[in-house]
Amino acid sequence: MEQSDVVTQPAVVEQAVVVGHGEATAPSGAVLANQEVRLTPLGEADADELFVALNDERVWAAGFGGGPRGRPPTPRAMTAWIAALTGRPAQAAYAIRLARTSDVGPAGRLVGTSSLGDVDVANERVHLGWTAYAPDVWAGVVNPATKLALLTHAFDDCHMHRVKIQTDAINVRSQAAIARLGAVREGVLREHVVRADGTRRDTVVFSILASEWPTVRSGLEQRLEGI
Repeated sequence: MEQSDVVTQPAVVEQAVVVGHGEATAPSGAVLANQEVRLTPLGEADADELFVALNDERVWAAGFGGGPRGRPPTPRAMTAWIAALTGRPAQAAYAIRLARTSDVGPAGRLVGTSSLGDVDVANERVHLGWTAYAPDVWAGVVNPATKLALLTHAFDDCHMHRVKIQTDAINVRSQAAIARLGAVREGVLREHVVRADGTRRDTVVFSILASEWPTVRSGLEQRLEGI
């Protein structure tokens, strides 16, 4: 072969694939608090209070905990439910308590639970979910205050790039609440999860990105000021 027939190929240099910015950390499990709520690590010692808060068919009717068949019938069963939740890998589960006395109860009252889970530090993403509240605090300050505390921890403390929030497609109330946060509706995962009664649920997925967080945070702060 003559020299003119030789095609010189550039050297191939293998490079490591860099994922994210290397800043993300897993949720710490530390107490999270603001003016309205105080989030403490959920434990089996909270079972009696959480049972009282969530012992209402309305909490489970729209798919939370696998739906009505997943509802713990006794405080002892709630203890097992909490153990299963907190035993999930990379799960930071919280008990939600009122930070101050108000028309829905005294400071310290346990009114619900929420978690940061499915943590993927390499890709800087986390799932905010497993959320339920006592019905008498619905449509008040508790949900926006809880979301503000958890999202602040996820984005500002843990440096996540993406937070996913999802719900059962039959839970119209939850979908409206998530959309009101400013989260973007991404779509529906069809027949995604098997409910406690054996039926399959469609899951509606939303997300908030780090670039969207300042706007979402401002909106939550304004909502809390107006309530």
